[in-house]
Amino acid sequence: MMRGLGPDVGPGAGLGPGAGGQLQAVLFDMDGLLVDTEPLWFEIERAVMSRLGGEWTHEDQRALVGSSLRRSVDYLLGRATRPASRDQVADWLIGGMVELLAKREIEAMPGALHLLAQVRAAGIARALVTSSERVIMEAVLASLARHDIAFTVTVCGQDVRNPKPHPEPYLLAAALIGAEPRYCVALEDSPNGVAAAEAAGCVTIAVPGVAPVSPRPGRTVAASLAHVDLDLLRSLVASAAVTAAPPAS
Repeated sequence: MMRGLGPDVGPGAGLGPGAGGQLQAVLFDMDGLLVDTEPLWFEIERAVMSRLGGEWTHEDQRALVGSSLRRSVDYLLGRATRPASRDQVADWLIGGMVELLAKREIEAMPGALHLLAQVRAAGIARALVTSSERVIMEAVLASLARHDIAFTVTVCGQDVRNPKPHPEPYLLAAALIGAEPRYCVALEDSPNGVAAAEAAGCVTIAVPGVAPVSPRPGRTVAASLAHVDLDLLRSLVASAAVTAAPPAS
């Protein structure tokens, strides 16, 4: 089930009145944005593809960055030369990733812990919005907890009917917090994630990792979370509110 409001942020905490363009919540992707798990995913996907009789390249990995389990399984089976069921492939992926996460220390991405601490200290609601399965999300949350990092709500791949790039994950996260998407900042590293956040109406910052994210007018792109701070998040929301406001009569 979805994780509810955390102990440090009560219902409505950090929510502004909206009219002033105040930042209400920050919505974080997980893999490749907060934690450096993409190399682990590549290792597991390559191992699964080997069991399926095929080869796995970095181009294949880029094609799956930010994807749901369902799409990943379909992609792998589409390249397979040996038979396997969808359930088998899903179990290989999830089981392999859980095993790696248990064996290896998860590294936070540059700037991630500092930004999370800034947002928490300001009393602003934080959501973790990931396409990963719950068991994988929980392993990452346990690792982040060692750094005193927690989230107001969490949304994983099993919580939604329509995964990224559909806006449902971000709409659900905002709804659980009680925030308006236009007063939320979403941070994403993948094209699928950026598409989902923008479709939900969130102010979006792209922090490209394995897969490039094309720049476009109105889209903020940062080299890493080390270049993102709370002042930037607040200013982007305020600017977006001014841009969206109707002209004075």
